[in-house]
Amino acid sequence: MYIRMAIHRPRPDKADLFLDSIRRFKAAQTGLPDLVNAFALADEKKERLVGIAIWESKEHFERGIDMAREAIKNDPHDEWEDNPPEMFELEEA
Repeated sequence: MYIRMAIHRPRPDKADLFLDSIRRFKAAQTGLPDLVNAFALADEKKERLVGIAIWESKEHFERGIDMAREAIKNDPHDEWEDNPPEMFELEEA
């Protein structure tokens, strides 16, 4: 199992735009073979937005990720958050 997680801290006035982007990223992956589940999550004040995708393996993730990236390729994430996201690539131990 392979889990890819990104924690974003959007600017307050861009949180809704960023959450929409994460939802589109998730939707583009939904239904792909070997995707176990995907989540778009926000804390109560939308100060942190989290995207999580759980795949059968890293190889499956790498084969399916291009569709998700294509869905948000024109979103100006660098304008919507001041710092790069915290990224985690987790594999079952």
